[in-house]
Formats: sequence, structure tokens, C-alpha cells
Amino acid sequence: MASRGVNKVILIGYLGQNPDVRYMPNGGAVVNINLATSDIWKDKNTGETKEKTEWHRVVLFGKLAEISGQYLKKGSQVYIEGSLQTRKWKDQNGLDRYTTEIIVSVTGSMQMLGSRNMNNVSSLSDSEMQDISSENNLSKSIPIEKVSHNISDEFKNKSHLIDTTSKIDFDDEDIPF
Repeated sequence: MASRGVNKVILIGYLGQNPDVRYMPNGGAVVNINLATSDIWKDKNTGETKEKTEWHRVVLFGKLAEISGQYLKKGSQVYIEGSLQTRKWKDQNGLDRYTTEIIVSVTGSMQMLGSRNMNNVSSLSDSEMQDISSENNLSKSIPIEKVSHNISDEFKNKSHLIDTTSKIDFDDEDIPF
């Protein structure tokens, strides 16, 4: 099969508002979401941390749309894999307008990331949303020492049964993307 190119977009970001769920005449679900991704860097001249947020329009179809509408909320972190598509439409004045979107259909993918609590956030303020993907608000790994404080004494006494020296090897089919 010959191809004239590859049209693939992969994003990991945060929803800026609750998903907009609609249904087509055939009953199929369509969901529109706005996804924020941010780049963070240090300015070489001032040493100041800078951030630029980019907003992406994402359209999901079918079962992924139904799941997105049901489980995603403003502030949810998601992994999106789809393709770019530009639509032409006319505004109220009859002028041609263009919209570029990431289309997630049967060949695409959507995965919910972050904690359950983060996926259930429904009322973040606009300033919190601007800060949500900044360096200080990203989910960070919890050191094992902190986790061990939450483990019951009974389990701590059996910790010698856990092999912490083994490496885990993943096959390609174990990786979700």
C-alpha cells in the first residue's frame, strides 16, 4: 500500500472546559474538547522561567466520544492521537473561515491520564486552568519513602518478600501507544 504522507498528531494536555457532546442524525456521538499543552523553558538572558500555552481543538467520534463525554471534565489530563484536518466554513457575513482540528476517529486514540481526582475536576477557575500545566502543578512522582508511610504495619513486616532488584521488561504490545 503506497502512501503519500503521514498525518498523525500526538498530544498530552489538559482540558480547558467540559467536553461539548452532540449527536449526529445517525445517532453517533461527537465530542469537541479544547486541549492545552505548555512549553516551559528558562530565558538565557534573564534566567527567568517562561511558559507558552498552546490550545488545540480536538474532535472525537464514536465510542471514544461517548467515553470522553461521560468521564472527562475540565482539568482532566488526556493523551490524544489523531490526525490534522482543516475545515472551510462561512461566517454570518458570508466570509470564508478556516478551522484546523485534531480528528480522533476509529484510527485514533484517547487515554485518560492523571489521577481519578484530576479527571473528576469540574470547577476550576480560569486562573487555575492557566496554571494547571505549569511546572509547579504537574503531577510528580511520589518518593517510595512517602508511600511506605501509608502501608499497614502488617505489610511492612512482609516487605522482605518483595524483590526490588528485578527489572521489568516490556514487550511492544505492553506499551499502550
